[in-house]
Amino acid sequence: MLLGVVLVALNLRIAVAAVSPILDAVREDVDLSPAQVGVLGTVPLLSFAVFGSLASPLGRRLGLEPTVVLALALSTVGEVARALSSSAPAFLAWSVLALAGMGMGNVLLPPLVKRYFPDRIGVVTAAYAVMLSVSTAVPPLVALPFARAAGWRWAVGAWALLGVVAAVPWLVVIVRSVAARAHVRELLRRVGRGARARGTDPRVAPGGAPGDARLVWRSPLAWAMAVTFAVNSLGTYTVFAWLPEMLADLGLGTEAGGRWLALFAILGLPASLVVPVLTARMRSPFPLVAGFVASWAVGYLGLLLAPAHGTVVWMVLLGLGTSSFPVLLALIGLRTATPGLAVVLSGMVQGVGYALAALGPVSIGLVYEATGGWDAPILVLLGLLVVLLVAGWRACRPEVLGHVEPGPSTTDVRERASRGSPTLER
Repeated sequence: MLLGVVLVALNLRIAVAAVSPILDAVREDVDLSPAQVGVLGTVPLLSFAVFGSLASPLGRRLGLEPTVVLALALSTVGEVARALSSSAPAFLAWSVLALAGMGMGNVLLPPLVKRYFPDRIGVVTAAYAVMLSVSTAVPPLVALPFARAAGWRWAVGAWALLGVVAAVPWLVVIVRSVAARAHVRELLRRVGRGARARGTDPRVAPGGAPGDARLVWRSPLAWAMAVTFAVNSLGTYTVFAWLPEMLADLGLGTEAGGRWLALFAILGLPASLVVPVLTARMRSPFPLVAGFVASWAVGYLGLLLAPAHGTVVWMVLLGLGTSSFPVLLALIGLRTATPGLAVVLSGMVQGVGYALAALGPVSIGLVYEATGGWDAPILVLLGLLVVLLVAGWRACRPEVLGHVEPGPSTTDVRERASRGSPTLER
């Protein structure tokens, strides 16, 4: 199970990270226009939002393990097909399919950790958060040399093999599990009869009753987690989108932007090792979130007031600021009573979060065009940190969705009655 979780995580950023370093070669071959390149930049967040939201009902209907296999299959087919594309529309369409599987995988991992490692949520979340960082950092390092040696199509499509490998542990689970096999047979039988497929075994499709979804969507805790996720992701993807141009405009040159962006990205790796473990050990991890918000704030202020002096410090602080992300990944499992609730909460938090985060790069770009400089955009990002701090405080409160406090036993009631309990007498 640990191998399955880690391998899925290793697939979840490849379709995004493997293309950008070789985008010039792709544009020449499939004739991507500047507008289509812009669309390609917004597709990941929108796909994560839309298909991440769909992963929750699919996980409840099909079962978590079959849905993981489906997600990996979609990503694999999408990666191979876009590598074979001969036109810009086809490349974009198959990219959406590849990212659809990854968006589903984002949502499915926290409930899988909740199911198989309920007493090791922090450690296992740290393991797969590290793999997320690896899947973001490694493809850009090897994509360009790979493309020069074998062509961009191999550099894009070869990653599909990793999706095939990642599906193997989950196929083994389905084959070896009596409940899983029974569920799949029942699902196929109902589909063959044209009936609506429904989960029949709580161990296979533990998404819970419709009441689970209502409980999550009406929960202030869930909405606070979604807003925290959204603002943190908005800042992260805005920096990815605009940092090189921002630093170039501020006088640091175009080449420096790429190096600083690499430093910003790699800092997610050490944080992913430590933060989920600390989150699991703390009653409320809000001090962590507050520290990361402060890190964001000082980094932004440094760019605003002295971008050319202490740039390495500002980049390190901005990179550390993104570490509220692994806190939230751990909280999805820690703040739910069942894997079913974790599936719904994960879909809601990531669906809403990525949808709102998709507005960030575009909105900041519009503010930049309207003002002609970076002071106003940075001030907007600083203002959003207030929202992040307030929502993070609410999201970290030590409560569990679906948890029911046990009532007094019959023996307790009798003993209290025999003692003349004032409460019972009233």
